[in-house]
Amino acid sequence: QVQLVESGGGLVQAGGSLRLSCTASGRSISTFSMGWFRQGTGKEREFVAGQSWNGGGTYYADSVKGRFFISRDNAQNTVYLQMNSLKPEDTAVYYCAAGKRIYNGYDQKNEWDYWGQGTQVTVSS
Repeated sequence: QVQLVESGGGLVQAGGSLRLSCTASGRSISTFSMGWFRQGTGKEREFVAGQSWNGGGTYYADSVKGRFFISRDNAQNTVYLQMNSLKPEDTAVYYCAAGKRIYNGYDQKNEWDYWGQGTQVTVSS
C-alpha cells in the first residue's frame, strides 16, 4: 500500500506560481510512475502531468505544457508539481497519483493505483 499526501495548495493571483508536493509513505516511489490530476468544480478529473518510474518519460496535458513541471526526489519519497504563469482556469483540487505500471496512457485515471486526498488551488483574476 502507498499513502499519498499532497500539500502546497492555496490562493494565488493570476500570473503567479505555486509548488505542490506529494509525499508518499508505505513504499518507495522509486518503482512507481507518478502523476498529477485535477478536478474543477462540476468537472471531470483530468490529467495534468505524469512521469515514468525511471524519469525517462514525462508527459503533460496540452493546457499546462510549458507552464507546469513535474519532478521527483526519490530520497525524500516526494513528487512535485511546479506551476508557473497560473491562470484562473487552473483553479481545481489537485490530486497526486502513483501507478505501478502505466500501459494505456498516463491520462487514463484507471491506470493509476493510488491517490492522495487532494489540495485546493485557487487562482484569482
